[in-house]
Amino acid sequence: MGLKKNTITKETKIPRHVAIIMDGNGRWAKKRLMPRSFGHKQGMERMIGLMERAFDLGVEYITVYALSTENLKRPQEELNGLFDLFRNHFQEYMSRVCARGVRLRAVGDVSLLPDDVQKILRQSEEDTAQFVGKGINVAVAYGARDEIVHAVNRAVECGEKVTEESFSRLLYTGEVPDPDLIIRTGKEVRLSNFLLYQAAYAELYFSEKMFPDFSDKELDKAIVEYSRRTRRFGKTDEQITEKK
Repeated sequence: MGLKKNTITKETKIPRHVAIIMDGNGRWAKKRLMPRSFGHKQGMERMIGLMERAFDLGVEYITVYALSTENLKRPQEELNGLFDLFRNHFQEYMSRVCARGVRLRAVGDVSLLPDDVQKILRQSEEDTAQFVGKGINVAVAYGARDEIVHAVNRAVECGEKVTEESFSRLLYTGEVPDPDLIIRTGKEVRLSNFLLYQAAYAELYFSEKMFPDFSDKELDKAIVEYSRRTRRFGKTDEQITEKK
């Protein structure tokens, strides 16, 4: 019964944009008496698998929270391990997904990263710039409050008042629609400075699974739960029914 209940069917509403807070890699590794870098490596591999599954299901955009501005305060040894993942595996792994015609964007203050990591991200952006219709946002050196301040300063520099629509275009994610579903793994129940403006009407899904254990079936479960929810956007049930 449980498997059937959480199985994707033709009737399942697939979110256009899924965002994932990939939490729990370090704790997953620690539980196995392994270094945190091992958990981050497993997390990157799981990230690619989830992206492939999501695109197979019909998701058009995926945003992953890879490294927050707050994460940059972590011990240098752990940061070096994270940066080495970008240096040694990022382009190889991402090429698997982007070969489907997926455009990659790095969103965040990339200038805070080592020069060679910046170059890898920019090269990946250039290599996929011709693709339209599907996209991956890798949020790295990203913080939602910083993003909003950055957008406000851009608006001030333009010397014009903004609307919700024009302000949205000034955000790092301005070229893609807001997320429909935000998933967080790792038992924590908060957004942690992730897509605060864009998340205004996103459906939130929290999993107790550490990210390396968040399987394709767990993703299906989250999407089925999303499909069951009624998104009112401030309207009444009656108005939603009339619209249908």
